Amino acid sequence: MALAHGSKKHTPLPPAPAADATYVSALALANRFLFAWQAGDLETGTLLLSDAVRHSQNAEKFEEFFASGSNRSYEITRGTGNHGRYRFPIVLVSSQGGKARRKYSEIVVVNTGKNDWAVDKLP
Repeated sequence: MALAHGSKKHTPLPPAPAADATYVSALALANRFLFAWQAGDLETGTLLLSDAVRHSQNAEKFEEFFASGSNRSYEITRGTGNHGRYRFPIVLVSSQGGKARRKYSEIVVVNTGKNDWAVDKLP
């Protein structure tokens, strides 16, 4: 028996930003931060935050965000921005009671000088 497949309209992704060194550095920092979240590594995650974020949030919120879950991961997609600030859409994925739970958000990374990057918005 043949199955009919309907055509689905696919929305193309916007053009990728130029793959320059600033984009690569920003993406690498976003990935390191999200890996720290995945591993429950509060110390590393805190070091990757901008001073503005670090001083605007209370310590309990950071501890809760990084509290180690038994089974979690993340998805990060193409970022947008310019040479000093990039936004990366993300999905934080965790497993609770055998079901995957997804939290859609974004991470904002800024250049703090001398090609040093920091997370300027928590997911």
